[in-house]
Formats: sequence, structure tokens, C-alpha cells
Amino acid sequence: MADDASFDSSPDVLTSAAQGRLRTIIERIERLEEDKAAVMADMKEVFLEAKGEGYDVKILRKVIRIRKQDKAKRQEEDAILDLYLAALGEI
Repeated sequence: MADDASFDSSPDVLTSAAQGRLRTIIERIERLEEDKAAVMADMKEVFLEAKGEGYDVKILRKVIRIRKQDKAKRQEEDAILDLYLAALGEI
């Protein structure tokens, strides 16, 4: 079995083409992470703006989550939730 230290320090473990491709992939991911951070900062700003105007941010997030769901799936979940709450005497 090869010595782990020699495996880690060997520059030719990947071909130069594979190394270049790996570098390209990593750089793309890093750029996307930067874009993601910028979008998250923008979203935070919008939520702060909404909060400043008196909107409940927690509920806004819930509305956004609900709007992402398929309508039929959401209706099914709502029906099951109502069933469970009724069974517990909550509604």
C-alpha cells in the first residue's frame, strides 16, 4: 500500500487537464457562493424594510414557503393538519 504522505505530496495524482478542470469547478463554486451571499444580504435588507413597515417577518417567510409548494400538496397538508387539530380538540 502506498504511503499516505507520498500520495498527498505527489503533484501528478491528477492529470494537468483534471487539475485545470478541478480549479475551474472550484472557482465557479466560489463565485456562486459570493453571488449567494449578495442575494442573502439583499433579502435581509428587504425583510428589514418590511419589518420597518410593520409586517411580521416570520409570517412573510411562512407565506413565501407556502407559495413555493404545489397547490394540491398544500391542500392535502392543510386537510391533514385540520384533521389532527380536530382530533386533539384544538379546532
